Amino acid sequence: MSAHANTGSVLDRILDARRAAVDHRKRVLPETALKYGVKAASPVRDFAGALSREGLNVIAELKPASPSRGVIRDPFDAVALGQSLAAAGAAALSVLTEPEFFGGSLKNLRDARKEIAAPVLRKDFIFDSWQVWESRANDADSFLLIVAALDQDSLVELIALGRQLGMEALVEVHTGFELDRALVAEARVIGVNNRDLRTLEVRVETSLELIELIPDDRIAVAESGLSTHADLVRLREAGFDAFLIGEHLMRAADPAAALADLLGTQRAAAE
Repeated sequence: MSAHANTGSVLDRILDARRAAVDHRKRVLPETALKYGVKAASPVRDFAGALSREGLNVIAELKPASPSRGVIRDPFDAVALGQSLAAAGAAALSVLTEPEFFGGSLKNLRDARKEIAAPVLRKDFIFDSWQVWESRANDADSFLLIVAALDQDSLVELIALGRQLGMEALVEVHTGFELDRALVAEARVIGVNNRDLRTLEVRVETSLELIELIPDDRIAVAESGLSTHADLVRLREAGFDAFLIGEHLMRAADPAAALADLLGTQRAAAE
């Protein structure tokens, strides 16, 4: 289902590992069993709605590690982090569930979601309908789709399946071509990743270059490389509705305080 040839990039290596893991998991846990799990799952929370509020809407990411930085936070307590970030004003959480490169797990997602009222995004490399069923069976309210990792038919199919299950996917792009594909697929929540997943280079200007091409009736999310209140204000004024922030929060001694600083609530309290 890849939309590009395997070039040996970081994205390709991660996708190869995820395909092997998913193939194994599908043999152990058939889709039929996941569908029973979906029936027992908690009701879906409104992820798109949480990103549509006035002000600075931050999707705070629970991210133990990354290919570029290695271990980011150790020890890592998903429940305590989720609770503190939700209390500090996160509009939603994003939880890494990819284990090999990011140190994530579905258990982190389930455990964190149980303790907060905000919606939770499953952050992973999703390319198979089985994974969408798996996401909802584990109480995810949304899931990530990376346009660069999918052919067009798969992108359309997975967006539609998510909606069938009550979830609106976050559809991630990095180039104008990928944005065009997302719009053709009728994505409603579009994330602009400032990080090139093939090289891991980060350019915040990527968001500013693409925002003018995103229709006003879509929810626009800026991702990666954001670390100051001024960054968020600048991008909000440019037209973004929400911001996905992970590493900056996870590296902070007090992630909740770091989030409050990004939102500007610490300054308001001090005044």
